[in-house]
Amino acid sequence: MTETFDLDCRRCPRLADHLDSVRRAHPGYHARPVPAFGDPDARLLIVGLAPGLHGANATGRPFTGDYAGILLYETLHALDLASAPESVSVDDGLRLVGCRITNAVKCLPPQNKPTTAEVRACNAFLAAELERLPRPGVILALGRIAHDAVLRALGEKLSAHDFGHAAEHRLPGGLTLIDSYHCSRYNTQTRRLTEPMFREVVARARNLAR
Repeated sequence: MTETFDLDCRRCPRLADHLDSVRRAHPGYHARPVPAFGDPDARLLIVGLAPGLHGANATGRPFTGDYAGILLYETLHALDLASAPESVSVDDGLRLVGCRITNAVKCLPPQNKPTTAEVRACNAFLAAELERLPRPGVILALGRIAHDAVLRALGEKLSAHDFGHAAEHRLPGGLTLIDSYHCSRYNTQTRRLTEPMFREVVARARNLAR
């Protein structure tokens, strides 16, 4: 059985070299693959894209320290899925209740853009996480790349499940995939994704998981 995480993974040469250079430039940063965070028994798994340079790559916790995490953790707290509205560091005491957060790609990619080969190389870790997700389970994919990564990890045809904000996909094995636009700075500032839109889709995922 594939492990869900490898802190010393170097299967993607470009990403491994990039992390080496980031560690030299920022000695205090985590700058390694970032593990999932949250309740291991939760029926809701939130899947993002990849760690951000000054966010999860720095802190070692998904969506912690970057702009996207502001809306995510505020929303989780408002819906009773997080013990606090702000995630600052791995030792800040914040807990997730009934949900877990991971990324399709566990390492920081240059310019926040992993290649297709890198997404696929990391897919076995996501597949292992999905295998351990209790059934019935719900997956909330933040963005198209996460959506596609989930489908690949489950052996599903991408053409059978079009990405769309708030779209729901019933998958074999008691799983439901729900899509959301990524809670990135660009999407929120351009109003492609508003706070009410995001809260509604997270609430839907939470309610289905329960």
